[in-house]
Amino acid sequence: MMPLTMLGSGETGSIKRVGGQNEVRKFLESLGFVTGEEVKIVSVNGGNIIVQVKESRVAVSKGIANKIMV
Repeated sequence: MMPLTMLGSGETGSIKRVGGQNEVRKFLESLGFVTGEEVKIVSVNGGNIIVQVKESRVAVSKGIANKIMV
């Protein structure tokens, strides 16, 4: 298990765990970051990571991406 930030552009992973405070976890779940879901790194742009989860592309900060374990 490793944080989402360890994946490179174009790589995919399956979400194993979403950490952080309860409100952060609920927000991420509402975006589609749930255990078992596949995520793909679209690009890394400065301090943000653009990921594809379900059928959406979402930009998250590196701090948030570190809370998503794949």
